[in-house]
Amino acid sequence: MDIMENKSHALMTGFFTIALLVATILVGTWLNRDRIAGVPYEIATKLSVPGLNPEAPVRFRGLDVGKVVSIAFDPKVVGQILIRMKVQPDTPITQSTFATLSYQGVTGIAYVQLNDDDNRPIKLESSTDNVGRIVLRPSLLDKLESHGVAILEQTDELSKRFSALLTTVNQERMLSAFDNLKKTSAEFEAIPKELEPTLKKLPAVAEEAQHTLAAFSTLSNNFNTLATKLQAADSPLNKIANAVDTAGTNFSAVAGGVERESLPRINALADETRTSMRTFNRTLTNLDEHPQSILFGAAGIAPGPGESGFVAPAK
Repeated sequence: MDIMENKSHALMTGFFTIALLVATILVGTWLNRDRIAGVPYEIATKLSVPGLNPEAPVRFRGLDVGKVVSIAFDPKVVGQILIRMKVQPDTPITQSTFATLSYQGVTGIAYVQLNDDDNRPIKLESSTDNVGRIVLRPSLLDKLESHGVAILEQTDELSKRFSALLTTVNQERMLSAFDNLKKTSAEFEAIPKELEPTLKKLPAVAEEAQHTLAAFSTLSNNFNTLATKLQAADSPLNKIANAVDTAGTNFSAVAGGVERESLPRINALADETRTSMRTFNRTLTNLDEHPQSILFGAAGIAPGPGESGFVAPAK
């Protein structure tokens, strides 16, 4: 009897333990259920989402507004990830709302951070049958990762060039350049010593230049005074100019008298000279053709048509 009672107590204890475990699971499920009906939204991206898990919080500008429901690959697009979320209905999600991945402290646990740049302040409608999609932009770590590769490549290229710069040949060239620079520096140090005598003479040269400038200034003043005197009404130059003007006037008057009285006579004399020359030329021509006219005189002129004794030439 004792053995049967012990077995029944053990059986009852086992049933009670199982019932308590089931009740605990049901209470936990009931406590963790959504108290507010969330609006489904979806993120489709080909970016990596490290540290993001289901039940991860969704925040809008730092405020908790929902959670991640599921993360899975898109069966329709190769390599694309679908992140399904549930967001409180009063969350102001618009067509310009975008998402980024942020991380909680140093734990590496990611959450979805929603933000809005207010470019299109139109509410993004979403439902179970037609889920609205939100764009996922690269996070700070994604940008660092993408730029880090380029930075590493540039660093590698820089190290190669630096290594090429430090070859034995270039080292010898740089040492030679440093030696030349040292020599040039020594030569430049000697230049002030060579210029020191000249620099000592500069004050005297400057003083002489000042005296010369003063002399030029005095000469310029004298020229100005002379020019002023020469421009005066009673100056010798003005008197000479007046005399030249008077002589020019008298000469013009004489030339006018010559032109009025002498030129007609000269023209008449020239006409008579031309007439005498033509007569002389005709006489010489006549003597050349009829030299007998010196002894017998000039032959008479044959009568012309209509005159007595005119004979028409034979045809």
